[in-house]
Amino acid sequence: MVNQHQHKPRSFGVDFKAQKVKLYQQEKSRSELVKQYDLAPSALDRCISQSSQSGSFKTKDNRTPEQNELIA
Repeated sequence: MVNQHQHKPRSFGVDFKAQKVKLYQQEKSRSELVKQYDLAPSALDRCISQSSQSGSFKTKDNRTPEQNELIA
């Protein structure tokens, strides 16, 4: 039985992610963005984190050297 409150996993494009990070950096609150765009808080947090770490939203660009060694 599927929980009716579960969201289907969604993926967001680079432009969408960049726009949300920009809004956050321009003092829009995290909770306001989550509510307005129906985002999971963790999805927004991941976008913000990736943007601040590498400026990229690609997983491969945000791996540590140790993670890259494990994959190679």
